[in-house]
Formats: sequence, structure tokens, C-alpha cells
Amino acid sequence: MKFVTAKRQGTSFVGVLSAQNEVVHLQMAEQAMGEESTLPHSLMECIALGDAFVDKVQEIVTWSEKQRAVDYVYPLESVQLLAPIPRPLKNIFCVGKNYVDHALELGSADDIPKHLMLFSKAPTTVIGHESLVLRHAHVTEELDYEGELAVVIGKKGKGIKEEEALDYVFGYTIINDITARDLQQRHKQFLLGKSLDTSCPMGPWIVHKSLIPNPNRLHIETKVNGEIRQKANTEQFIFPVETIISTISQGMTLEPGDIIATGTPAGVGKGMKPPRFLQSGDSVEITIEKIGTLRNRIGE
Repeated sequence: MKFVTAKRQGTSFVGVLSAQNEVVHLQMAEQAMGEESTLPHSLMECIALGDAFVDKVQEIVTWSEKQRAVDYVYPLESVQLLAPIPRPLKNIFCVGKNYVDHALELGSADDIPKHLMLFSKAPTTVIGHESLVLRHAHVTEELDYEGELAVVIGKKGKGIKEEEALDYVFGYTIINDITARDLQQRHKQFLLGKSLDTSCPMGPWIVHKSLIPNPNRLHIETKVNGEIRQKANTEQFIFPVETIISTISQGMTLEPGDIIATGTPAGVGKGMKPPRFLQSGDSVEITIEKIGTLRNRIGE
């Protein structure tokens, strides 16, 4: 299942993408079944319900497919897709230099990490599919893209074992870890360079983990204005998803709705010779196998 947070006629709602590529408004569908509405209004709260939420959605989708002329199923193009979790409760966890080639393009063999490298992006960075990324020309001359697989945590855990880590996952989405390279370099700590408003496009949906049994074997590709800049596979991770989750959780509690960006492959603008940074009007598309495509344009 692919879960969305969408907006239609000014109202946002939690939905699921049907086999016909239509968006089912879950609360309205539940009410149409003649049942009292039990589903929360945000996908964050729905995820916290665990397996009960997924089971309920499956029941709703199965019932909806048998109905005709319903007013709670919309063509995908008729809704605005927001970020699946429009305002995370915490900073987004981000893994740095998780591909050898990316570590090399921005440094040397000495920059290949031996231990997980972690930083974060503020919740205010998050925007959705097709939303405009601000150029921020008054603070940065080096705006860059980073296509990444993102993990969405589904249940609370601490001290998680690697062999049990995927049990704590709800699903997967795509993140563009937009980065102001000059701010990143100037301030040394990454927070400012990673946390400009609109610098975390996310979406277009969260794909439930049942559709992606192995997140460490997914093709990932980033295009800028149609030109392929990044092309890799998550099997090239230095630290696989299980290790990332386990490492973070050893002294920190992970909770439903937490988001972990797993790192970007080689091909970022900073690593090109000469560097090629994002400019107003540029279009960035990130495609990950079994998930889809996240697309955003750079504004003024």
C-alpha cells in the first residue's frame, strides 16, 4: 500500500493509492461503510496505531473496490500531494557519506566513515511532491541536491538488534536532502546548511514495508533538468538500513513517525568539475525502485 497526505478543495486528508492509481479518502470511505470514524486525521497518528491501521486500510480498500460512483475516490491528478508527514515531531535523522563513491567525490579515502555519520534537518524544512524549493540566494550560492531513500519508523524501540530492525519500520519514501554547501562548510556543523526552509522535499507517498522486503537493494536515480546526475543502488550502502536503525536506537528511543534519510550516492553538484549548483527554474527528479518519483522545481 502507498499512503498519502493529500489536499483537495482546501482540506487535507489521509489517503491510500488504489490499484487504479486513484486516491481513496480513508475517513470518508470508512464512514461510507456505515462505521463510526476511527482513523486519525494525520498520517503520523495513523502510523502510531501500528498493524491495526494497516489492517483497517486493507478492509476499507477491499470494500471500496466493490462500490460504484463513490465520492471519496479521486483521480490522482485532482489532488495536491503534501509530504506524507507534513510536519515531523522531531528533526529528520540523516546519514552522511553512506556510499563510498560519494565520500570520495567530496574528499578522499580518509573520508570514508568507519562509524555511522549522523546529522539532522529541522521539521520546518519539509515540503511535498511538486512543491517549490526556495533558492535562498541571499544566504547561499551553492544550493545542491541529494537523492535519498528514507525510512519511516513504525513502532517505538530502543536498543534494537540489527536482526530485528526491519520489524520497526512502517515504510519507505524519498527525500531530497537539499544542502547549502557553503553554509555547511562555513559553520562546520551541518544544521544550518541542511535546514533552510523547503530544503527537505519528501514523498510522493510512503510505501508500506510489505512491498519492499529488502530496502538494501533498490535502484536510485536523480535527474536535474532531465540529465541523470546520480545513478546507484542501495546495495552500495556502507551501513545498511538495519545497521542504521540499530545504531541510532542504542541510546535514543525511536518512535512512530520518525524519519531517517539513509544517505546519497555520488553525483552531487558539489562533486562535479566544475561544480554545478542548483539555479532558479531547475527541476530535480529522484526516482527509487518500488517507490516512485519525487519531483520539485527550484524557485526564486
